[in-house]
Amino acid sequence: MNSTTTDPWIRRSTTPKLDRIMVSPEGVPLNVTVATAGARAGALTLDIIIILGLILGVTLLGFLVLWGFEAAFDGSIVLEESGPLSVVAVLWIIAVFLFRNAYFLYFELGDRAATWGKRAVGIRVAARDGGRLTAEAIIARNIIRDIELFLPLVFLTSGEAEGTMSDFTAWAGFLWVLMFLLFPLFNKDRLRCGDLIAGTWVIQNVKRNLDGVVAPSAELSADPVTGETASRYEFSDSDLSVYGEYELQTLESVLRTGTDEALETVTASICNKIGWEPGSGDERIFLEAYYTALRGKLERGMRFGKRRKDKFSSDI
Repeated sequence: MNSTTTDPWIRRSTTPKLDRIMVSPEGVPLNVTVATAGARAGALTLDIIIILGLILGVTLLGFLVLWGFEAAFDGSIVLEESGPLSVVAVLWIIAVFLFRNAYFLYFELGDRAATWGKRAVGIRVAARDGGRLTAEAIIARNIIRDIELFLPLVFLTSGEAEGTMSDFTAWAGFLWVLMFLLFPLFNKDRLRCGDLIAGTWVIQNVKRNLDGVVAPSAELSADPVTGETASRYEFSDSDLSVYGEYELQTLESVLRTGTDEALETVTASICNKIGWEPGSGDERIFLEAYYTALRGKLERGMRFGKRRKDKFSSDI
């Protein structure tokens, strides 16, 4: 496979066009598919519709509150300087700000790393270096979105409403927004400016939760030479407590699509982590056994309301 990028973490495959091989910090190659520009545009459109719906709901709620005050008290009290109208207006501004900003931060910082719009089209945010998605990266990419899209649109809308918008300003604002909206079409990984700065990208076909993770059955797999199955491996609770759901999904991906070299790398990494001596020749059997045991432990924890996102977090 030829490398076509200077980034040491990412090696691009030749076909299909949007398939990539992402190498994690542990050296494990993971197959990912970059989200298409159409999928990203569709997700953003859905998110904007959802945000507008939330704003509309808060607006209607505000009118209902004012109507209730007017019905219960003298109508003039609503229009006083420090009356209900002022309070509702302030709360409305705060709500709009939160919907515009906290909406993306809240969902992309979650386990699925995807807003409702992204979930609907089957895409999510991921770190380009193969590591865990950080809060700093999510905050950075969403701050840039304000500069790319929301602030210019607010400026144009307010200027038009006040009648102070000149033709030059209107065209300049339109071209500004258009330039950033079309930016993902001019790079192979469909990155917007926020992704470039934050070190993220948007990918497809990522398992959503633990229940959706399926690996080959360890009990049915056997060593082609000895005929031994994965059941010969037994792991203690401490052996399984070093990893979480993120590592389980990574292991599942390696078992499905990993090369022999990848299997050896992951086996050595796990053995070093749990204090085992890595063997040779039965890496797949070992990994399937470890996968099965780790998944069982995590699922038992989930039944008692405990989840472990990754190796860096404790049960929550």
